[in-house]
Amino acid sequence: MNIDVTLMGGERPRYISLSGRMGQTMHALMCAKSQGITPLENPSLRLAAYIHSLRDVGFTIDTELEEHCGDYPGFHARYRLRSTVIAGDFHVEAAQ
Repeated sequence: MNIDVTLMGGERPRYISLSGRMGQTMHALMCAKSQGITPLENPSLRLAAYIHSLRDVGFTIDTELEEHCGDYPGFHARYRLRSTVIAGDFHVEAAQ
């Protein structure tokens, strides 16, 4: 999946084009809003790695550990996008 986003904040907005699993992960984060995503609800063998890569690009993503039961009880992560991100290429005109 390819997705173009604009990361708001800082001195000026940054246009970023994401492809493959990073694009898919960003799309899921944007759609989930404050609910966030988990590897249980969004199966991916390397979800944590994609989150790490998105953080390296400059996105702020929180991680919260949640307990789960079942055959393999333990903990899983819930990831929430905290950066302000706009889908597409958003240009801000300089004030004159």
